[in-house]
Amino acid sequence: MADFTCTTPLLLYPSLVLVLFFYSVNHHYRFLPSSDNIGDPSLCSDDSDNLGALRSPEALIYSSFRFPFRTNSSCRRRRGDDDLPSSNNSEKVRWEALERVEGGLAMARAAILTKAAFSRNSSYGSESLIGSVYLNPFTFHQSHREMERKFKIWAYREGDGPLFHKAPVNDIYAIEGQFMDEIETGKSPFAAKHPDEATVFYIPVGIVNIIRFVYRPYTNYARDRLQNIVKDYISVISQRYPYWNRSLGADHFLVSCHDWAPDVTAADPEFYRLFIRVLCNANASEGFVSMRDVSLPEINIPRGQLGSPHAGEPPENRKILAFFAGGPHGKVRQILFQRWKDKDRDVRVHDYLPKGQNYTKLMDQTKFCLCPSGYEVASPRIVESLYSGCIPVIIADSYVLPFSDVLDWKKFSVHIPIPKIPEIKKILEGIPEGEYLRMQRRVLQVQRHFVLNRPSKPFDMLRMVMHSIWLRRLNVRVPILQ
Repeated sequence: MADFTCTTPLLLYPSLVLVLFFYSVNHHYRFLPSSDNIGDPSLCSDDSDNLGALRSPEALIYSSFRFPFRTNSSCRRRRGDDDLPSSNNSEKVRWEALERVEGGLAMARAAILTKAAFSRNSSYGSESLIGSVYLNPFTFHQSHREMERKFKIWAYREGDGPLFHKAPVNDIYAIEGQFMDEIETGKSPFAAKHPDEATVFYIPVGIVNIIRFVYRPYTNYARDRLQNIVKDYISVISQRYPYWNRSLGADHFLVSCHDWAPDVTAADPEFYRLFIRVLCNANASEGFVSMRDVSLPEINIPRGQLGSPHAGEPPENRKILAFFAGGPHGKVRQILFQRWKDKDRDVRVHDYLPKGQNYTKLMDQTKFCLCPSGYEVASPRIVESLYSGCIPVIIADSYVLPFSDVLDWKKFSVHIPIPKIPEIKKILEGIPEGEYLRMQRRVLQVQRHFVLNRPSKPFDMLRMVMHSIWLRRLNVRVPILQ
């Protein structure tokens, strides 16, 4: 028999270190329940209102990516078969399925937090963060990997087109329809085969089509018809299925790029308090909550195309300092036009381009592309800038940028407050050449996250949108009821 006297310690000691490390991380973050917490009435309400804990923000557990707030009141308890509803076997199966989903999410949290601890304690980790476009590349890539394995979306089947299950896949609101089509074609690996296996639930309402078919002719812009259609749909699915009621909508979401989309929840903010809104109009001053809502990138997709980055000019051939061309709608653009329209050879601002000039080619020749908000904060020019290898200059206060829970926008964009619009040239000329070159390289690095593929691919735009939704779901623990 072989002698394991010398090899055993080599195997045992690293394993012991990993066990102690995992115990220490779990003790600090409590991503898995301990025996001390099981049955603790301070964690789960035992009164008639079993969802009471979810009615306060303390029931939400926020991830280590962007949201440092955390609480121990997870309302997740271990149960034996005797604790599950015995009067209805289907309910028992459903609660068992939810426990499996929550168990998978707990394992994902553990893996992500372990990777986060590694990056904090590793000299290699700190070196790799220098110059990165990510807030933390370790946690992001681990989270994306966990999402690819565990994330499942159930799209409710109720409703008929064009108000439900249909949305534009081209032009300015295209991302709304592209996401809907990706999930509802049945080809996506993230589409759940049964609602009991779902991680999140998709409300497939077409906001753009509601406004197009219900409001025309536009004689009344009151939002009540839009609000009633969505509320009635949720009323139907909440009566037919238990999923909305058991989480109060915390694992449900809608996706829309229309300017009116945030108003869907305005009529009853308490009802929608935990509901995930995936919006292009991500304005923090108008009720967008980054710990719950998702900022959706706005992209203008020509018919028959998906849009993708192109080479553009190398940095040494980009002779234009700053460029913008677009309509004068919105206060921010009016301020921009008043100061810069057709007044400077280096800061080129136009409403309509002169004949013979090409919009995309001008962006390809520009160092900094101005991205002012219009009537709302979002603008497709941010994605257009990235596609052209041009550093986006964000001129929009209170705009929560897409994927900002994982991307460090300061590394590849410039933000100019609205009051400093007259100082645009001074600010941009004050950026050292070396810093510009680093930022421009990061623009090229981040492009892949804004490419739209069908079907979607890892780390592309649709997967990044899913990852943002995944993070919000990862932050919430749905209670297992008695």
